[in-house]
Amino acid sequence: MSWYNGISLLGIFGLIAIAWLISENRKALRWKPVLAGLILAFLIAGFLFSPIGGTTVFQWINSGVLALVDAAAAGARFLFGPLALGPGQEGSLGFILMFQALPTIVFFSALISVLYYFGIMSFLVRMFAKVFTRLFRTSGAESLTTASNIFVGIESVLTVKPHLQNMTRSELHTVLTAGMATVASNVLALYVMTLQGQFSEIAGHLVSASLISAPAAIIFSKILVPEREQPETLGMNVHPHYEKEDSLIEAIIGGSNNGMKLIFGIVALLLAVLGLVELINLMLKGISGWLSDGSTVISLEDLLGYVFYPFVLMMGVTPDQALEAARIVGERIIVTEVASYGHLATALAEGTLDKRSGIIVSYALCGFAHFASLAIFAGGITAIVPEKTKEVASVAIRALISANLACLMTGAVAGLFYTGQSVLFSG
Repeated sequence: MSWYNGISLLGIFGLIAIAWLISENRKALRWKPVLAGLILAFLIAGFLFSPIGGTTVFQWINSGVLALVDAAAAGARFLFGPLALGPGQEGSLGFILMFQALPTIVFFSALISVLYYFGIMSFLVRMFAKVFTRLFRTSGAESLTTASNIFVGIESVLTVKPHLQNMTRSELHTVLTAGMATVASNVLALYVMTLQGQFSEIAGHLVSASLISAPAAIIFSKILVPEREQPETLGMNVHPHYEKEDSLIEAIIGGSNNGMKLIFGIVALLLAVLGLVELINLMLKGISGWLSDGSTVISLEDLLGYVFYPFVLMMGVTPDQALEAARIVGERIIVTEVASYGHLATALAEGTLDKRSGIIVSYALCGFAHFASLAIFAGGITAIVPEKTKEVASVAIRALISANLACLMTGAVAGLFYTGQSVLFSG
């Protein structure tokens, strides 16, 4: 261990202090959920980052996810031939996001649908929800949606559909925060494909990050918007609302179709957002070049990097690499984590970030904490309960801030437990 581990620990409490300062009602804040969330996050990370956890459970998780990713690639190889072959494989044309990573989303969406059909996913979600309800003293509905977000994305809102109508403002804030602070398992494979060339153990890391981000989401959600009302499902164990398909084949068809819709959504978003960012960068280039006689050129990524620079230092990234890491973490809020993970892979390949920084950033990026996701989650809730539009709108930006703080805390937790000695950091 080094003193940067201590900086990561101080950074965790620093992030909590920042959240406390911008809380909408500090007097109503309850510290027990915050303490419980910290303990749970430390326990998860402490086990998975330990030689015991890293040698057994972590390796099993990493190998299992990689096996699923390889199985998911079979369909892509059949359809796209050499275009679907990843770097290092014979006949590969290099990494191509569209033909190698995105198709895995269809497989994982279908797999999740099958697991729901057999009741396996519902069982796992209920178990996590019970733990969250007991530990955090949160309502059954918000605990359930937070647990659901460990495995799925916007679909998590549907698990509490019957309860959305009567949710308090704080509960709605938690639903939004949990949705943006975590990632869905069907897109997690996309990040694995993107970073597998740099981290052979990245699959296990991202599962670990997703687990840590759930309690982190509750921590910052309840600090920024404390509960001041009486939730309808307080202390109750709520069962997931799920409309089961009539047959296994129908579940596979429905899941794969949902995966295709998600792919089209990601492609459309990347085409539009990356193009708009480039347009903004051209404008900034012209303005900064005019002001500095061409000696200095500033981009949107640079500006976001400066904003996130102190937060990246708080996570425990060394100063000489902090600005590059901050650019990658900061741009996520605009260009989504898909593009940011691609830039992280490039930075690792070029050596501008070392292994420690790469691990911290990969954990911090493991969440849908960006404007596009905010629109998706807020739009999904208001489409189901339009009468809650005003309340959702009032907590939307706070939820985005909470989600980003939660993701930063996840990165700081990784920095705290990083030692470079366990199996997590081999390869």
